[in-house]
Amino acid sequence: MIADQRRWERFTPRERLLRFTFYLVAVAAFVVSVQTVEVIPEFLYDAPEQVVDLFARMWPMDLKYYPKAVHAALIETLHIATLGTILSLGLALPVGILAARNVVPVTAINQFAKLVLVSSRSVNSLVWALLFVAVFGPGALAGTLAIAFRSIGFVGKLFGEALEEANRGPVEALTAAGAPWPSVFLKAYWPQVQPAFWSIALFRWDINIRESAVLGLVGAGGIGVALDTALTLLYWDQVAVVLATIFAVVILAEIIVTTIRSRII
Repeated sequence: MIADQRRWERFTPRERLLRFTFYLVAVAAFVVSVQTVEVIPEFLYDAPEQVVDLFARMWPMDLKYYPKAVHAALIETLHIATLGTILSLGLALPVGILAARNVVPVTAINQFAKLVLVSSRSVNSLVWALLFVAVFGPGALAGTLAIAFRSIGFVGKLFGEALEEANRGPVEALTAAGAPWPSVFLKAYWPQVQPAFWSIALFRWDINIRESAVLGLVGAGGIGVALDTALTLLYWDQVAVVLATIFAVVILAEIIVTTIRSRII
């Protein structure tokens, strides 16, 4: 009697074919992309020398530039990020509620709310800033609105998903008891999604600090204005001061957000 010999294979023939097809398409896309961007080899050869020369121009940093132009712009950046985040929370909450199918079981309203959220996320914050600079003129107002409208899609999407994942038990109990919809939302949904909401808010504030740092490049206020001025004048020692300030603030914001989340949420 011949023993039944079986050979274990990790992937089926169909899975191996799909993997090979994926790798082939990925390599082909990479080759086409390299040809499309038209990389100039001459610029790559001396890139290390250019980097060394750039850092040499940045050092030593002009620390006197910080109190003259950077500090006030940094405070304005923090205000833009904070006010923009608060405004986005007020705008994103109702849209996120309308997007949740279990809270508002109307398909047309759900799709419209999701369209609003997708529209917000699909436009970059710099594009929003250009739009609001054209409407309201350069300054912090344009930057604040750009941050707010960019954040609506992020906050609303995650908040709506948190609502859809809420436990139905408390909701059904209050509904069966005849509680009105506001009471059902505040007593059944909100206690379940409140930690997620504050986590989303903190995370978005952290992101907005980074995004608001460059809005000044298009005239929307903040520390980006100081960066744009230094870049235009080719004062690389002042550029280094601005970049170091942005880096320090981003790291500090990350530490603050992490600490708050670990102690409160």
